[in-house]
Amino acid sequence: MVGRGRRSAAGGGVCACRCSETIRVTIRHGSEREWAVRPRVEEVRIQGLGVIDEAVLELSPGFNVVTGETGAGKTMVVTGLGLLFGGRADPSRIRPGADRATVEGTLVIEPGGRVSQQVEDIGGVVEDGELIISRTVSAEGRSRAWLGGRTVPVGTLTYLADDLVAVHGQMDQQRLLQPARQRAALDRYAGHELVKPLRAYTQAYKRHKQVGAQLEELTTRARERTQEADRLRFGLEEIEKVDPKPGEDAELRGEEERLSHADALRSAATTAHTALLGDPMEAAGSPHDVISLLGEARAAVETVRDFDAQLAGVGDRLAEAGYLISDVATDLAAYAESIEADPARLAAVQERRSVLTGLIRKYGEDSAGVLAWAQQAAARLAELEGDDERIDELTREHDELTEKLTDLAAELTRVRQAAAERFGQAVTEELTALAMPHAKVIVQLGQSAEFGPEGVDEVELRMAAHPAAPPLPLNKGASGGELSRVMLAIEVVFAGADPVPTFVFDEVDAGVGGKAAVEIGRRLARLARTAQVIVVTHLPQVAAFADQHLVVEKASDGSVVRSGVTALDQKGRVRELSRMLAGLEDSELGRAHAEELLGLAAADR
Repeated sequence: MVGRGRRSAAGGGVCACRCSETIRVTIRHGSEREWAVRPRVEEVRIQGLGVIDEAVLELSPGFNVVTGETGAGKTMVVTGLGLLFGGRADPSRIRPGADRATVEGTLVIEPGGRVSQQVEDIGGVVEDGELIISRTVSAEGRSRAWLGGRTVPVGTLTYLADDLVAVHGQMDQQRLLQPARQRAALDRYAGHELVKPLRAYTQAYKRHKQVGAQLEELTTRARERTQEADRLRFGLEEIEKVDPKPGEDAELRGEEERLSHADALRSAATTAHTALLGDPMEAAGSPHDVISLLGEARAAVETVRDFDAQLAGVGDRLAEAGYLISDVATDLAAYAESIEADPARLAAVQERRSVLTGLIRKYGEDSAGVLAWAQQAAARLAELEGDDERIDELTREHDELTEKLTDLAAELTRVRQAAAERFGQAVTEELTALAMPHAKVIVQLGQSAEFGPEGVDEVELRMAAHPAAPPLPLNKGASGGELSRVMLAIEVVFAGADPVPTFVFDEVDAGVGGKAAVEIGRRLARLARTAQVIVVTHLPQVAAFADQHLVVEKASDGSVVRSGVTALDQKGRVRELSRMLAGLEDSELGRAHAEELLGLAAADR
């Protein structure tokens, strides 16, 4: 936060001292009101914007009013807030001689809330419930934005602004002019009476969408599903005809190898057997076989084994080797006798392997994979073959849900219509007190042809400027100054139902005075009971109701014009209100009138 020794989110440091070019604004606690900690704009620092060289505004959680002489830069406060929340960057607003304009704000937000989560999702930091937002605009028109210390597209600020601030001014895009916002606000205004039917509708709507999607898939993809069923059926028939067994492909591969090399295998076994036991056709006395040689070695050792235990052990091992070699020779003889060339069996094995290979190439990596595919295909085929029955079930459920949604949507319309009538009447009464006695606001409910997430109602706020005028959309039925008053009346009626924590009003008092101005101030103060309110005004009747009064002061210094913002104490407020009333700060009559206004406002609160 600038002015407390913090580093700017846009880079660079700012001294904490009260230097000549930084004008501090401190919060005046003249009011006895106490606010719970709630989301709000806590501090705004503006540099190089319009006539403002540098100013720091610390804002009250309640009703903040900004006043000052014409040309002092009051509107730049609203312009700065607009830039902070993603407004259009206009390089012509940059202070002459400055290379850029900078606006930095510190916001108090709910830890772990929606905004906090969105900031953390993009890598920004929310520290102790405080969020720092910064925006710069260069003289060349380039704009940059920072959110929680992270560079972000300007559009991100605009997106977050929907949950943080509502700016009402002649040049601003009004948040409540958006149809979706109007419906959501009306639903909150309707209160508990709408909660139960809306919950029931929402549940039925979700199921209706699910059933509809399933029906669409089953009916629009009928041809594809039939083709899929045919492919699965063909594959299952092919596999069933071959009837593969688990591991059969590996067994057949081994058998084919043996049959293909039968002669070589038998010859190798016979040769090995002869080497171990000798050739019975050879003459006796010329032993060359392993068994005979082992016998000679053992006999030589046996004659002297009693003389050395170590050599006796070698003799035992020679005896064991002889037994082992005899067993191996026996196995070789049996193996040689079992190996026979069988061309017919070889051909059968090769044919079976060929069939299995064809299945494996289509359905799996081996015979086990083919069987797994067959199991899955059978389950999927059963599902596809049950589609007709499933379509009938879903169609019945869809029809029942449609009828139920129709009834629930009608109930929502009934509740909304009643709330709309109450709301329109309440806003119209507010407008009468705001010097628009002939204006009438109505809430027009249209019907959508399709079910939506919140029903079939399309909500639009309309206004008739006088009894003979047709009700028109708000942005067409009211002038810029009137529109600000209309939006004030709407916000006052919606107070507590609209979740936006900060409201900014510019030109809300355009073209009014006297009693109507007092009523505007009274209603702004009423709105400030549930939200933070920031108002730029030239009417003392409005300023008198503020919890914090900020004045933009202008001083001519040769060719340089500077504006600064100061928070007023009680004496300062009397002086400023006197200037606004009589044009003279020291007018006795003006002072008396100013004190009377402040007393009236204090008593009203």
